Amino acid sequence: MTEPFSKFLGKFFLVTAAALFVACGDDSSSSGPENTESSAVEESSSSAEVSSSSGNGDSGSGAGMTSSNSGDSGSATFSDTTKITYSLKRFDGPLSNPHKGFTVPTGGAWVFVPEFEYGPYGSLNNKAWDLVSYGSGYQQWNKLNPAKGVYDWTELEKLLNALAEHNMGYALRVLPYTPSFIKSDFPPQEEYDWTPPFVYEMGAKKIQIDLRGTDYRAYAPVWDDSVYIWAAKEFAKALAEKYDGDPRIEYIDVRAFGEWGEWHTSHILGSEMPADSVLIDMLDYYASLFKKTQLVLPSNGFGDVYTHALELGITKRDDGFIGIPGRPDTLLRAYNANLPTIAENIAGYKTMLAYDDLISGGNQKWTPQRWVDAITTAHLTYYVLDQDNDCGYNFYKDNKALADSMSKVIGYNFTVAKAELETVISSKDTTSTLNITVKNTGVAPCFFDVYIMAEFVDSTGKALAPIGEMVRIPKATFKDGSSQEFSFKATGVANVAAQPGVSIALSLYESEDAFKSGKIPTVRFDNDGLQENNKLLLMSR
Repeated sequence: MTEPFSKFLGKFFLVTAAALFVACGDDSSSSGPENTESSAVEESSSSAEVSSSSGNGDSGSGAGMTSSNSGDSGSATFSDTTKITYSLKRFDGPLSNPHKGFTVPTGGAWVFVPEFEYGPYGSLNNKAWDLVSYGSGYQQWNKLNPAKGVYDWTELEKLLNALAEHNMGYALRVLPYTPSFIKSDFPPQEEYDWTPPFVYEMGAKKIQIDLRGTDYRAYAPVWDDSVYIWAAKEFAKALAEKYDGDPRIEYIDVRAFGEWGEWHTSHILGSEMPADSVLIDMLDYYASLFKKTQLVLPSNGFGDVYTHALELGITKRDDGFIGIPGRPDTLLRAYNANLPTIAENIAGYKTMLAYDDLISGGNQKWTPQRWVDAITTAHLTYYVLDQDNDCGYNFYKDNKALADSMSKVIGYNFTVAKAELETVISSKDTTSTLNITVKNTGVAPCFFDVYIMAEFVDSTGKALAPIGEMVRIPKATFKDGSSQEFSFKATGVANVAAQPGVSIALSLYESEDAFKSGKIPTVRFDNDGLQENNKLLLMSR
């Protein structure tokens, strides 16, 4: 890259001819923007600094020119300064970015086959996928852990790889039990009890329950049984050995107890949750295993258990959004602990539209304002767009404009608010300095390290040379609503940005290695000028 670039710039290194540089500045400032997505205004000034042996010579100034004595006998120095101030606009349309935003149910790799009508390639042309930045769903404990010491990750791996191919991660929930499939009196246990059979064969106890609102009876694990807890911890150990730090995993819920693993037994009458000491012990065990992947306390972990989770760096999710008043406020403790917050509505979109606000118990219907308030109040980083089988199709069809706009509100959202390039050319050296101001216009910090890179690029977008060094922003330090200023300086590079066909690109990477290996940046600025390779082009003409 260095040798071709030096050849490209060779004709601009005639730094001893001051008039040439003045002409370049004049040419740049007299040309208006042409076919640009980000426009710029250029200012050029010229100065000639003359030194004499007198040591105390005259100095004078004119329009754009100054002269002074340097005290060095017989030397002459020329300099030219060009400034380009870029005018930047917000990106028009939805903007998804990694490690934040919206998801829809992704039960398996089959989501991406054309036969699934609600998928990204399905016959319905479901544009809700334009907003989806990660997949989510549940896995059955008995499927992943069919026998003692035996683990089958096959189907999960297929799903993780399919999501990775579409630049998406996966939010993992492994469920021990779901009352959703109790459809008769004493149905087959494998239909609803997803605790592996070997756990009972080893002596774990179960209890008969009644399904609330029905005459159905079934069985549930005794959640604080010592054999059950041992098996749950053994599975957690295997899960951590396999997936802790796996970049395909967004976060993992600690779902060892209760129906849907949500740490409650609201629908299975006769079943009781363990004491707080048991719950805290399980959190401690998970935290001892998972050193890299974000862990999540399920919806009904409250009180001292919630407090302890935050102390361990385990964040909180809530699954009662919109339908239950006040639920967004419960996540503020996690936000104030500088952790990402996660939410899911109390029911599917179509179901919630049919709610009557006067229903006893306070189940509210879905409204656009309640949806916006929920996201902003809880400072959400992650949100399930819809949980019904239509994968957000009806929700997005009804609320496209609102959902598009909120894709740039949820989580972090980086907007370049100001950008200025100053190039100073003298007979001694040439220095280009790019100063930018970036604002996080989202409602949450960025919870991963992000790296900003500035480059000179040609008319095709190909990088010609870096402008200074890559800048790292540590995770959780770029707060929502805050602005940060960054400076990139390149020395020995001529006034390239003032020449036809040359401009500047800004890029956001998740790692320094991603840039060095030539990968396309995965994070996008919320500005006009985004290219297909996700770089933001600042064009001067």
